[in-house]
Amino acid sequence: MAEKFRETHLFAFLHQFDQGTKPLDVAFSNYLKAHKSIGAHDRRFLGDTAYALMRWRSLLDHLLGQESIWEKRYEQWRRTDLSVLPQSVPPRIQCGASPWLFQELSNSYGETKAVELCRILNEPAPLTIRVNLLKTSRDTLLSRWKDLYDAEPCSHSKAGIRFRHRIALTTFPEFKEGLFEIQDEGSQLVADLVRPEKGEQLLDYCSGSGGKSLAIAPTMAGRGQIYLHDIRPLILHEARRRCRRAGVQNAQFLPPGHPRLDSLKNKMDWVLADVPCSGSGTYRRNPDMKWKGSEEMMERLIREQREIFGLALSYVRPGGKIVYATCSLFKRENEQQIEFFLKTFPVELASAPLSIYPEPSGPDGFFCALFCKQTKI
Repeated sequence: MAEKFRETHLFAFLHQFDQGTKPLDVAFSNYLKAHKSIGAHDRRFLGDTAYALMRWRSLLDHLLGQESIWEKRYEQWRRTDLSVLPQSVPPRIQCGASPWLFQELSNSYGETKAVELCRILNEPAPLTIRVNLLKTSRDTLLSRWKDLYDAEPCSHSKAGIRFRHRIALTTFPEFKEGLFEIQDEGSQLVADLVRPEKGEQLLDYCSGSGGKSLAIAPTMAGRGQIYLHDIRPLILHEARRRCRRAGVQNAQFLPPGHPRLDSLKNKMDWVLADVPCSGSGTYRRNPDMKWKGSEEMMERLIREQREIFGLALSYVRPGGKIVYATCSLFKRENEQQIEFFLKTFPVELASAPLSIYPEPSGPDGFFCALFCKQTKI
């Protein structure tokens, strides 16, 4: 009975997902909210299986001999051993990549590296938090959880903790107290590149729900100002809520058209431009996105990234700094954009760009570059 119950919900969710437009993680969360009778063990099965089927869709269809339905893919998945695939299976399909993704990675790194990256992107994403250093320390939380959870310090981020097993972190009392936020280690490392002095002003130009601003805030110790701007007012509302929980008191929220925006032109000491991108470095978390990518999408994103960088730069004071960041692995969105910015805008690199590649049980893929705005234009 339990198996039938699980499979019924699995196929119901996947068919519902195909009819919608939401990303996989949002769609799955919404499905669980609508079906509260599903217990914890069944939820884990549904999540693990739905994500696996999505990651390996091209391989399963290849083994089936045609593009198929989720029920057939599930049957194939149950009898497939990924460690002993036939030699006749092309490398792209062996690593579960779409033609577009594999070509883009091969153009950036060569086929061997593309296969390696695709395999990592097809692994389950690690569960990582960032300790809120405004309120506590990593050692304090690790000590508190020592006998309760299987957790360890992250390898790269000094504020990161990785859990070895999935767990409902938002139910923790420490989460409700604002002692930590769920944030990938790579995202934390990007935030570490933004280092305003106490009393300086920072504009998080594409802030989203404020994850990187929250990570930067402890370095400012409540002095200076953090401005969060996004074109989506609803997501700024979420950023405000997170800042309140984390105890960040020097943040201001600027939706589109806010009168304060014009007054900040050429005055910011720091601007973070975490631009919209393909998200290819984070495909472990939303594997459905790799089946939606296209050349048309890439060309649109590249244009948007250049426009956003120019707009964000207009807020930087002469001699100030701007950080360009993506969660992409593609050189067209990263190194090639840096070349364009250096030729087009009055900026110079303040340090070598940082490329963060996805690691098993480690960070997602990110890229960031720190520029200084020239004082003489």
